[in-house]
Amino acid sequence: MIEKLQGIEERYEALEQQLAAPEIYSDPGRLARLSREQKELSPLVTAFRRYKKALSDRREAQDLLEREEDPDFRAMLQEELEAAAGEEERLAQELRVLLLPQDPDDRRNVIVEIRSGAGGDEAALFAHSLYRMYSMYAELRRWKTEVIASSITELGGVKEICFRISGEGVYSRLKFESGVHRVQRVPETESGGRIHTSTVTVAVLPEAEEVDVAIQPEDLQIDTYRSSGAGGQHVNKTESAIRITHLPTGLVVECQDERSQHKNRERAMSILRTRLYEQERARQNAARAAERKSQVGTGMRNERIRTYNFPQGRVTDHRIGLTLYKLDAVLNGSLDEIIDGLVTAERAERLGAGEDEA
Repeated sequence: MIEKLQGIEERYEALEQQLAAPEIYSDPGRLARLSREQKELSPLVTAFRRYKKALSDRREAQDLLEREEDPDFRAMLQEELEAAAGEEERLAQELRVLLLPQDPDDRRNVIVEIRSGAGGDEAALFAHSLYRMYSMYAELRRWKTEVIASSITELGGVKEICFRISGEGVYSRLKFESGVHRVQRVPETESGGRIHTSTVTVAVLPEAEEVDVAIQPEDLQIDTYRSSGAGGQHVNKTESAIRITHLPTGLVVECQDERSQHKNRERAMSILRTRLYEQERARQNAARAAERKSQVGTGMRNERIRTYNFPQGRVTDHRIGLTLYKLDAVLNGSLDEIIDGLVTAERAERLGAGEDEA
């Protein structure tokens, strides 16, 4: 590990020298690439330098302790030695985490698909609550949210909604949200005060780019039709809605939220690329069964990952056994405590599996 870290530190120092050279500013593309690499290495190099300082402090305290005879001074040196050793071990663990291979998709934007499940209107209302929760979380993190397609119910719920979230490290945070979300509450229409249980399915997909997925024109069947539902009279007068069928896989994507047929086609193609990319990711990850069994960030849609209990004001994430009695705050976008716990659990799982040796 030390040799690897020394090589990373040398690379970081070389980047500093290159970025300090005046001629680098004449090549914006190279400047951006080198700056991005330096930024990625910075946390690792900072922790490594702190680790080396703690290692030096421990050795110095050990040397002094071996030569010192005064009992009071020895007691003081012993405290310094224990503190330095503790800091050294803490930083060693931090470095092992930082050295874990990064998920190449962590920097990507995401396509989020929310669908109401069991529970009828109550499930649709909660699906809308989850959309609002993620939108508010995105706002807190200064990400951008854009609805791609939606199906709204008469009561203001959503049968399904597909939206894009873009920003710094979106997938690295939201990838843990895929799965079945369960809500327990008394519906407004329930006169007997009985608690109903409903479910909503969330899928978080890393957004694919054109270079990620090659789609042949002859593999597509594209149909146009008149939009239905909200959107005004104009939407219903023109065949602006798009349905794209990917013939080799049978995947069907529809988009009708935009007035422009061109924009609907563009959005539908984006969703199709993302779903095809997700299929390929799932195929490649099928061999990683042990990690998926941990149910931390597996993305399996049939997993019940979280319960929102309104009578108790409770949110429980079943994968890590975390329960918070702050339901209102969570539904208003305060998700970091849950997501931080999931990130920590995933790292512990990967460390236990020996991925830090990769």
